[in-house]
Amino acid sequence: MRLDDVRVLDLTRLLPGPYATQLLADLGADVIKVEDTGAGDYARDMRPTRGDGDGEVGAVFDAVNRGKRSAALDLKTDAGRRAFYDLAADADAVVESFRPGVVDRLGVDYGTVSEHNPEVVYCSLTGYGQTGPLADRPGHDLDYAARAGFLDVTRADEGTAPPLPGYPIADLGGGLFAAFAVVSALLSRELGGSGGEYVDVSMTDVLASFGQTVAPAALDGEDPRPGETWLTGAAPWYGVYETADERYVALGALEPQFWASFCEAIDRGDLVDYHGTEDPAERAALREELRAEFAARPLAAWRDLSAPTVEPVLTPAEAFSSDLAAAREWIADADGRPRVGFPAVCDRPESDESLPGHGEHTAAVLREAGLDEGRIERLRERGAAL
Repeated sequence: MRLDDVRVLDLTRLLPGPYATQLLADLGADVIKVEDTGAGDYARDMRPTRGDGDGEVGAVFDAVNRGKRSAALDLKTDAGRRAFYDLAADADAVVESFRPGVVDRLGVDYGTVSEHNPEVVYCSLTGYGQTGPLADRPGHDLDYAARAGFLDVTRADEGTAPPLPGYPIADLGGGLFAAFAVVSALLSRELGGSGGEYVDVSMTDVLASFGQTVAPAALDGEDPRPGETWLTGAAPWYGVYETADERYVALGALEPQFWASFCEAIDRGDLVDYHGTEDPAERAALREELRAEFAARPLAAWRDLSAPTVEPVLTPAEAFSSDLAAAREWIADADGRPRVGFPAVCDRPESDESLPGHGEHTAAVLREAGLDEGRIERLRERGAAL
């Protein structure tokens, strides 16, 4: 899994797009973060921040921009656009996350860029996609989760308000799919299946795709309700329970053999035959039995239980400092600033954990694109580059 010879121009900001290009950078791609000459990616200064003094930077920026290079160009100027075209001529991919129509106005849309590089893979990542009734509508992760049906089924029952997702799942799912789409299009190009290609990724579309467990019923004319399917709260053997010390554990005994192992571990063989029951009274009684069992022991006792599919509900701090996190190398460290690393153990380059300063690499990447020192200096004098 190495992208050492792949160059990506990253026009994105905030979280979804930078997460997509971060995954590519972690695999060795040369990701050039093309920022405007003003504030640049305003995630740089968003709270919460990490570090102190001159080293203080927005936590989101810190999380998803390591190992990239920053080139600051004013794409609203002719000179800035021409410099971008020079960069694009040698790029493998361009990723952008502006609202539909913005790249057209800037003159860096797929049609224009492909005139300079017919082989380029161009990915647009937006909330609702480039087409459809909501294409021009702004939004955030919560809006996409609402539109995709995710928030509705992520609640205990119809009498409970939808919760705020703990992780911005539409943003990150969209970024993940954008990275997958770019790599797939590059592979297709290399295999001779296509030349350049345009990919339109909608975060709402991606989250809707995550609805595989409820979509069949919805498409058959039903409307899956929260708390009424095995995965949304109807099954006592698949749920979250409070412990004696007011912590929580997750019980995921969907398969009969896991349920039997759990019942054996807590010495409740009398409950084994109730797995899979459709009787509402039996389910209610079983849930109360489980509540009592879990409430009788503290979290530490449940963590020591020798039964699969019983897991502690950890805080983020506990999760990221756990033995599992260490064994699976969740965390990458750079000069005492730990960050969540690439989520797979594979053959890939050693991670570059440095963060780019705004426009830090402008001159270097422009030289690589063939611009001489005189032209670079003129770009700076005109305010078209930093």
